[in-house]
Amino acid sequence: MPLRSPSAVLNFLAYHSPSPFLRSATRSFTRTTTMSSPLTLQSTLPLPNTTLTIPRLGFGVYQSHGPTCIQSCLTALKAGYRHIDTAQYYANESQVGDAVRQSGVARSDVFLTSKILSAGTDAEETYQKIIESVEKIDKGGYVDLFLIHSPSSGTAGRKLMWQALERAHTEGRLKAIGVSNFGAQHIEEMKSYAKVWPPHVNQIELHPWCQQKEAVAYCQKNGIVVEAYCPLVRNEKAEDKTLNAIADKYGKGTGQVLVRWSLQRGWVPLPKSDTPSRIEGNKDLYDFELSKEDMEKLDALDQGAKGAIVQAVSNDST
Repeated sequence: MPLRSPSAVLNFLAYHSPSPFLRSATRSFTRTTTMSSPLTLQSTLPLPNTTLTIPRLGFGVYQSHGPTCIQSCLTALKAGYRHIDTAQYYANESQVGDAVRQSGVARSDVFLTSKILSAGTDAEETYQKIIESVEKIDKGGYVDLFLIHSPSSGTAGRKLMWQALERAHTEGRLKAIGVSNFGAQHIEEMKSYAKVWPPHVNQIELHPWCQQKEAVAYCQKNGIVVEAYCPLVRNEKAEDKTLNAIADKYGKGTGQVLVRWSLQRGWVPLPKSDTPSRIEGNKDLYDFELSKEDMEKLDALDQGAKGAIVQAVSNDST
């Protein structure tokens, strides 16, 4: 794939320059300029070792099914979202694909992610599970990003899935590949069998009450893009006094503050809703910026693993 933009050139140099100094300096410059640029709905982040970028804001579809999923995706695309996150486990890959086709938005303008939850009985069956998902989403086409959904299959299962993802990636059916719910040790282990390393993305639970600092620091050190699922904490913290005080200060909803906080931390948040007004509201994030003081107040809410509502990663076990 040709280098098509200054950001693509910088990203290439950050990982492929023969000079260690230039690689380090370019990564630092890219992180600094990316973080300092004004955020918009069109903002993206570079994916490591590629010329690809990922939209900074995604749209989640967990527990959204049938016509509801299609309509929610159509609402999101009409509102300007260009990144949708699905999974085999969600059982709505076909609906996401249908929505993109119905939307009138060019397939090349929408970044689509899915995930494989468990390996098949062998390499071929595992590979076919991935291809079946690609066909559901974009028949005869591709998926922009495919993740291993969980490390729970053990070393053998993780290896089988990653090698199947690498095969589909080499064939062009997947543009990028990554992991979800992986701790530092899981990603380190991949070095023993991975041809593509580091993974392009690690998607983990992230919000002020579960900040997973060790996993985030590891990913940032290795240039792995961090995606944040459950950025809205499933509305479980809507009555939090600190959160509400900050929301009132900016004249915003609590959900908007939470997603903006995630964006300002440098992550890719994936807010989910089937309510049209909330889908619209969750992307209205670019007419305000949380101050350093308010970011620190939200940072101070961290409860570590106890704050997780789904899963905190394990950084020291396999």
